[in-house]
Amino acid sequence: MRAAIITISSTRGDRGRQDESGPALAEFARTLGAEIAGTEIVPDDRSEIERALRHYCDTEPCELVLTTGGTGFAQSDVTPEATRAIIERDAPGIAEALRAASREHTPNWMLSRGVAGIRGRSIIVNFPGSPKSIREAGAAIASAIPHAVALVAGESTHHGHGA
Repeated sequence: MRAAIITISSTRGDRGRQDESGPALAEFARTLGAEIAGTEIVPDDRSEIERALRHYCDTEPCELVLTTGGTGFAQSDVTPEATRAIIERDAPGIAEALRAASREHTPNWMLSRGVAGIRGRSIIVNFPGSPKSIREAGAAIASAIPHAVALVAGESTHHGHGA
């Protein structure tokens, strides 16, 4: 499985501020057996986020596109809106699982507006912008992601009732 990592931040990558969330998300993807096909830092700009998402879904096709950052309540947090604009189908259970997993670690868990969805044969998942949150929430969805990727790819899988 090929994965892309997109860090959404207007401050990371410039002025000497190091991106820690992108590498944490790449490590999460590697634990799923993914090959990292690309990483990118984009500003908190809806059109730039949409461009990056389309690139990794359509031009440089990746089965898994993971974003970090831009999912909160600040005016500049537009990652969910950019993601919704380009997905073809929602995958709400993934985003719900990320939020539920964060509940035991932070009282602000419900302030994450991250979404997940499908575009073509790619699954897009919005993660929070904290490396700690990526590790904690990622553990909740890790076992389901390879199965989801196989389903989106049209591979025959053996499973019981439900997804």
